[in-house]
Amino acid sequence: MAVVTFVSHDGEKREAPLQAGQSLMQVATNNAIPGIDGDCGGEAACGTCHVVVDPQWSEQVGLSGAEEEEMLSMNPERQPTSRLSCQMPVSEAWDGLILHTPEFQM
Repeated sequence: MAVVTFVSHDGEKREAPLQAGQSLMQVATNNAIPGIDGDCGGEAACGTCHVVVDPQWSEQVGLSGAEEEEMLSMNPERQPTSRLSCQMPVSEAWDGLILHTPEFQM
């Protein structure tokens, strides 16, 4: 089974199984990953599912699109590899993916 690792701002690691047909936000909320709230339900309208893709994975998962950029541009913790996890449909090829969660969500 493919897994993703969420790393909190203080270094705590939590693994969650990747499930086809879900977004990474759904994976996080279904597995009670701290720091991923998904308040808007995956509509890219709130930024409470902000993650920072580990640089070694950024090329494989891709960069944020225009809709994501609009939300991310307002986030003070934005990084070059920031994404909204609600806009990242799970791929089995992402087995081992590492995502960092910011200290604060918007």
